[in-house]
Amino acid sequence: MEQLNTRCCIVGGGPAGMMLGYLLARAGIEVVVLEKHGDFLRDFRGDTIHPSTLDLLHELGLLEKFLQRPHDEVRQLTGWIGNSHLRIADFTHLSTHCKFLAFMPQWDFLNFFAEEAKRYPAFRLLTNTEATDLLVEDGLVTGVRAKSAQGQLGIRAGLTIAADGRQSIIRQKAGLEVINLGAPMDVLWMQISRAESDPPITLGRVDAGRILVLLNRRTYWQCALIIPKGAYDELRARGLLAFQAQLAKLAPFLRDRVAELADWEHIKLLTVMVDRLKRWWRPGLLCIGDSAHAMSPIGGVGINLAIQDAVAGANILAKPLQTRGANDHELAAVQKRREFPTRATQRMQILIQNNVIKRVLRSSRIQAPWILKLVDRWPLLQRIPARLVGIGFRPEHVKTPDVHPLP
Repeated sequence: MEQLNTRCCIVGGGPAGMMLGYLLARAGIEVVVLEKHGDFLRDFRGDTIHPSTLDLLHELGLLEKFLQRPHDEVRQLTGWIGNSHLRIADFTHLSTHCKFLAFMPQWDFLNFFAEEAKRYPAFRLLTNTEATDLLVEDGLVTGVRAKSAQGQLGIRAGLTIAADGRQSIIRQKAGLEVINLGAPMDVLWMQISRAESDPPITLGRVDAGRILVLLNRRTYWQCALIIPKGAYDELRARGLLAFQAQLAKLAPFLRDRVAELADWEHIKLLTVMVDRLKRWWRPGLLCIGDSAHAMSPIGGVGINLAIQDAVAGANILAKPLQTRGANDHELAAVQKRREFPTRATQRMQILIQNNVIKRVLRSSRIQAPWILKLVDRWPLLQRIPARLVGIGFRPEHVKTPDVHPLP
């Protein structure tokens, strides 16, 4: 088995892993990031870059360069609920550098950070490398076992970070207790081509028993159909034509293109989970992002939470990692810092799941709730959901040094 030593090993090249890897390398800390795939080019990942994340990019001096990449800017969130078209959130009044949501395919976001991180000599990204187990000595996690195209690999690290998502193999191997909070829905993801005559913005449509979200990716729509938990087999049994008709009813402008979904292989089922770890760490190991807390897709805030975890982790752990690993007190401090925003966000999501989404999915008739009509009527109220979605609870700010300032 090939052996590798590093100060910090991060398992998972998603938003949390890449942000933390970048910040640690920027602070001069040797870090290895493991990504089990050969690249980041995978569909059905969140596209949302929140104003709080854009603020972090501004603090890092990367915002102008980042916004040169193709993206869409959304300053208001609107949606159709029954026959009502409502404005739900207005980001233009946020106290942030960028007063909009940026929509960018997640692979572009991850490639951007990979390119920036590789400019620092302390950073190393190993693709096609999948962590399979933990290295443990006397109860202390000392690294991971991994497999790559070249064979087996042992990586010894002063600190191991699990950032490998809601199906985290690392948190499973660590035996950390998971608190399952439940979710009443699943999501079907698919792509349909986009025409010049289509609406130009990302939008949502809520109708009796159905919720559809359309993300504008310029040449095509990334479509998310929310269905009741466990309803996929029943929906599939009704046949593909019935499914296409359902989409056409929700988004009539797509009627001439729903036949592009010519096979169920074009439609991916994503099982929605909402959970969190009771304890995010054990000696030598810390979980962040979805590995620590799987979020509902409501508001698209999971990416934001993951990135905020990474920043908090870097702020707290960078100094000790310069000379050693991280002790239990320091690992617990990261959880303490991030647990309140996680709990508050999940509580808000569960409230919406149980009082809005579950009712919509069970209903035969629907009309816009009075509170959303009130929000639409009074623009001042649109700042509240904008603050919750765009910034969230307890936003983080970069406090780590840049030991090798780059031009």
